Amino acid sequence: MTRFCDEALWLDAGAVRAQGDPKRVIDAYLMDVARAENETLAQADSGPEGPPLRDAGVGRDAGADLQVGPREPEDMFKAGEGRWGSREAEITAVEMIGAGGQRAHLFQSGERVDIRLHVRANQRLSDFAFGVGIFNAEGVCCYGTNTLIDGGVAGELAGEGLVVFAIDALDLVEGTYKLDVAVHRQDGVPYDYHRLLYTFRVKSPLKEVGIFRPPHRWSFSGGIRMSGL
Repeated sequence: MTRFCDEALWLDAGAVRAQGDPKRVIDAYLMDVARAENETLAQADSGPEGPPLRDAGVGRDAGADLQVGPREPEDMFKAGEGRWGSREAEITAVEMIGAGGQRAHLFQSGERVDIRLHVRANQRLSDFAFGVGIFNAEGVCCYGTNTLIDGGVAGELAGEGLVVFAIDALDLVEGTYKLDVAVHRQDGVPYDYHRLLYTFRVKSPLKEVGIFRPPHRWSFSGGIRMSGL
């Protein structure tokens, strides 16, 4: 749009918010939309039922029916939102931190993101692992791993601590996603499993389809001429 316009006007409920250079006006508009969307997700913040999460930093859908209790669902592939586990260890807060170092709910595709789990052990543990899973809005698993899969060797879990799962580039296409987090025994039995309780959005100027945006490039040979890639 900026290539075809000499001037842009941004109207908000009949009031002029900005006018002038199209790129400047459009960038300001997009930043305002992102801010409003981030605030909307922030207003949905609340921990799952049971012992409350402090300072939960990721949006959860308000009014969602939750399965709460010590027992894991019989079929995890069909499990909905919920929280379960024996609670020898607990996840007391979940935060997503964007490239700017602030808690956020809205990220740009390819942005660096840290997922922070605040953990409290209610007894000293030597058998433990931490897990993270990302799902799209339809419940399809985009990615999941845990410290055991990644080669981590459990030492001791005692008192309170912080786990940071750092994603160098959040290469997801634009859309709404949900987060699983867990602390569990190495055989998978959960101490505290949070299933699909946290919602975040990914934005992108590119309108690709699917889920994952792998790093890629195009090349051409022969009688093909194309620029800009």
